Amino acid sequence: MALHDPTQTATARPHTAAEVQRLRGQITRMQRRSAQVDAIPVHDALASLFPDGGLRPGSVYSVDGGTGLLLALMAAPSRAGSWCAAIGMPELAAEAAEGYGVDLERFAMVPSPGDRWLAVTAAVAEVFPVVAVRPSHSARDSETARIGAKLRDRGGVLLVQGRWPQAEATLRLHDAAWSGLGQGHGLLAVREVTVTAVGRRFPVPRSVRVQLPGPLGAPASVVAAVRPAWRTVRRADPASLEAVAG
Repeated sequence: MALHDPTQTATARPHTAAEVQRLRGQITRMQRRSAQVDAIPVHDALASLFPDGGLRPGSVYSVDGGTGLLLALMAAPSRAGSWCAAIGMPELAAEAAEGYGVDLERFAMVPSPGDRWLAVTAAVAEVFPVVAVRPSHSARDSETARIGAKLRDRGGVLLVQGRWPQAEATLRLHDAAWSGLGQGHGLLAVREVTVTAVGRRFPVPRSVRVQLPGPLGAPASVVAAVRPAWRTVRRADPASLEAVAG
């Protein structure tokens, strides 16, 4: 029968306790890394709208605003190497996308998918990390659940112009103000807007004031918003201005 040496036990215990602590530390670090999300980048002027500093992979964002905001959200991902696509926007021209900073080398358009917009979107989301779509009609809950599962599996992002159930966040463009008109004449040079985001993980709204588009196309932060007098803005047709802004 083997004899038990108490001195060996005494020296082994501290070693075992230290090993347990080391393993616990490794497990904690692994859990933290697995919980972290590598966000898809957005322009610096819009980054503060998102808790992760960018678009969360596997998520859907509802965008209540013009096409310009969708393009602004796709500009940084495309320039960082991610392929982007726009679906159901027949009036959108490649030049307009480029004007907002989108890299046309990594950008595709499906102008008129018709009633099969959701099937087309699901197919495109298989290979494109960032997809923007304007739905032609509402989707059933089962359909949105399937595309949501596909996005989570692929790590893609869907930007929906309109409402979407269980969206990660809703982005709203409001308080637009144009400048550039003189005494009733001149060119519209700059449009300042406020973009507000509210989501499931951040119920308190977050807002930024930006030029959209900015001087170089991509959004530009506005430090102090000085809104032009109403009498100056009203000389232009608001409907036509929004059409130009996209």
